[in-house]
Amino acid sequence: MKKIGFLSFGHYRDVAGAKVPTAGQALHDHVALARVADELGLDGAWVRVHHFEESMTSPFPLLTAMAAATSRIHVGTGVVDLRYENPLHMAEEAAATDLLSHGRLELGVSRGSPELAVDGQEQFDIHLPDGETWAENSRRKIERFLHAIEGHPIAHSSRARELGKGPDLPIRPLSPGLRDRIWWGAATHATGLIVAAQGMNLLSSTVMLADDGRPFHVQQADQVRDYRVAYRDGGHAGPGMTAVTRPVFPITSDADRRYFGTRVAESDSVAHHDGSIARSGPTIAGSVEEVVAALQADEGVTEADLVLFTMPSHLGVDYNTHWLENLIVVAEELGWR
Repeated sequence: MKKIGFLSFGHYRDVAGAKVPTAGQALHDHVALARVADELGLDGAWVRVHHFEESMTSPFPLLTAMAAATSRIHVGTGVVDLRYENPLHMAEEAAATDLLSHGRLELGVSRGSPELAVDGQEQFDIHLPDGETWAENSRRKIERFLHAIEGHPIAHSSRARELGKGPDLPIRPLSPGLRDRIWWGAATHATGLIVAAQGMNLLSSTVMLADDGRPFHVQQADQVRDYRVAYRDGGHAGPGMTAVTRPVFPITSDADRRYFGTRVAESDSVAHHDGSIARSGPTIAGSVEEVVAALQADEGVTEADLVLFTMPSHLGVDYNTHWLENLIVVAEELGWR
């Protein structure tokens, strides 16, 4: 059975006619939508994290509330921007969230994407060491984070310091099993191989950098397949899971048609992103039958263990309950449920 879930940007905006005008409503809506998704049988309720925007910024309180309101669905991030994080503080928060959710946290992290703030990390009092890039900084942070959640000693007790010994104090709390549920957001084939070498799960990006001209879903499928080979060759004990994200909108009502039209799909989009040529896939909208056919033809979807559907959370709880119900119908038609 292929796993499915939603991934929400968590947008809100206080303008006339907005269905989600405030941050408070956006947060409460996501708790309610996680409960709906749990009851419908989805496997994941994930949120994006973007700083200095009208969006989700502090994921751990929200994920804890979502887990408390549900019984089985996993809650996750896609992704936490490591440029803003202290890896040990994040390790403590992640472990606490995982314990409170009874092992249902799926923590997606990465270097982060281009953003509105040009000095955001500086305002968080986080600065790049001389000669280090943000990519290098993030790789160093994830190594520190993984070392911490694995339970390795981090700090010295006074006794260890007196005896001239190494660190003897791990972070607290520790959550068994969390290490197997860390995901890295990867936008290139090469990054997917690095993720495999580190024994993390692969959260394939919504864009593929270093575009080689082939369709997005074909490039992404190659990334997923090669990740699996590299993960297996690395001899890791964990499952080595893979996930892709798709904007999918079945048209079954006038509201669906008003919001998303009647197009089954558009072509890939190609643009410059983060200093590289980037390719992203199309939006899939149409009848249930048309959506099913488009997903069946999608090699990236076929290869992945988990498919996350991008939720239009700004349209409110009622509409998104209907959208989630439509996704279950699609999943049943595909034989995923």
